[in-house]
Amino acid sequence: MSAAILQGTPATTLDTDIWIDLPERQYVKVLNLCTKIGAEILAQTVVALEDGSLVNFLYRIDGLASFQTEWRRSNRLQWMGSEVAVLPLERILKSKKVIGRPKDLAHIPLLEQTIEAKK
Repeated sequence: MSAAILQGTPATTLDTDIWIDLPERQYVKVLNLCTKIGAEILAQTVVALEDGSLVNFLYRIDGLASFQTEWRRSNRLQWMGSEVAVLPLERILKSKKVIGRPKDLAHIPLLEQTIEAKK
């Protein structure tokens, strides 16, 4: 939800999801990099940064096109002093509808309202 929050969705999240363009079986490469910058590994896909913030690495996102296709569609925003690529709200909404976990379903009205307000 961090990408949606950066685009004005009124929500909170406990972690930041980062989509990695690697096969999931190569997660060790990502974790090794995280260790080098001082992160604590909590799970195969989750690390805690030195400031306590959590990062969850995703290797696919259900309901969306390939990483490269979605990268071309992404919005570029400033976040913590850097330009980052984020999924447009419509793409986040689509994925949350496909995934369908209770927390994803709870975000759908917020995403829909934000998309409508931006029109």
